[in-house]
Amino acid sequence: MPRHTTSRASALLLALVCTTAALGTITTTATPAAASPTSARADFTPMRPGDTGWRVRVLQSRLHQLDLHSEVVTNRFDAETRTGVATLQRRRGWSADGVVDERTWLKLVSLTTEPTADALHNVYTPGRPLLQRGDTGMWVRQVQARLKQVRWYDGRVTGRYAASTVEAVRGFQGKRRIPVTGQVDRRTLVRLKEMTREPTRAELFNIVPQGPALDPRCTTGRAMCVDKTLRSLRWVVDGVVLKTVEVRFGSDELPTREGAFSVYRKSRDHVSNLYGTSMPFAMFFSGGQAVHYSPDFAANGYAGASHGCVNVRDRVAVEWLFDQVRVGDEVIVYRS
Repeated sequence: MPRHTTSRASALLLALVCTTAALGTITTTATPAAASPTSARADFTPMRPGDTGWRVRVLQSRLHQLDLHSEVVTNRFDAETRTGVATLQRRRGWSADGVVDERTWLKLVSLTTEPTADALHNVYTPGRPLLQRGDTGMWVRQVQARLKQVRWYDGRVTGRYAASTVEAVRGFQGKRRIPVTGQVDRRTLVRLKEMTREPTRAELFNIVPQGPALDPRCTTGRAMCVDKTLRSLRWVVDGVVLKTVEVRFGSDELPTREGAFSVYRKSRDHVSNLYGTSMPFAMFFSGGQAVHYSPDFAANGYAGASHGCVNVRDRVAVEWLFDQVRVGDEVIVYRS
């Protein structure tokens, strides 16, 4: 072969090797770029209970936008935060483990807006006033009664939003990092309700119970409050005693059970299957024990005893009581 032909072949071979090397370099460089989305997903760090930091504040603030967290945000992934995350997951049929994985985070971001600096630093602006000075009515009574429960208001519940109510609201707001305006906005009302129970009629209208103090279990809702020491039954609705009757109880061998019960059955003309005795206006609260009218109690007084029931000797009163009491009403039997 001539020398010039050999030289041309060598040059072509060298060019081919260089081109192949260059292509290999391009292929190698392109591979990581193609995999970058996967790498970005792998970079997401889940948030879980016990975590701390700025990401947690953002998480809590976004949860608050969906009413899944209180407005106050912190750096701590606490139980409230976990519950909010789990609720968000449960609503979508996902595993509700309370851990913020990438799917949970992306869904939360899609449903909310970027938290403001004020929201992330617990700087609040007053909301629209729902109640303010000069207002009157039952809603004002409700607020005053609830403020009394947490000892921020010590006046009479009047239903008038006057200076004393303004000061009580201002004190309550200042203690809880709510803008101090003396007006009741939504944030103030929600926080007050969270800290209190539904006021009783006695609390709303300044009714002072007459006679011996009631068992605390009798002061809310509807209850037959049976005091073994006083031998009395008081019918109480929202802390107000509406009727008091004399009663007697079972013997030492068949005592009337003490504790908190509820009426599970009513029988106007009941006759005991066990003893064959008449039990008119029976209101059963514990097994076979009931509150009912007793002709024997009416005739003989405390000389006898029941078989464990609560006997009433005033027929007119127990008939009235039978018409008032509902299945599910409380029965509290105790010694004062």
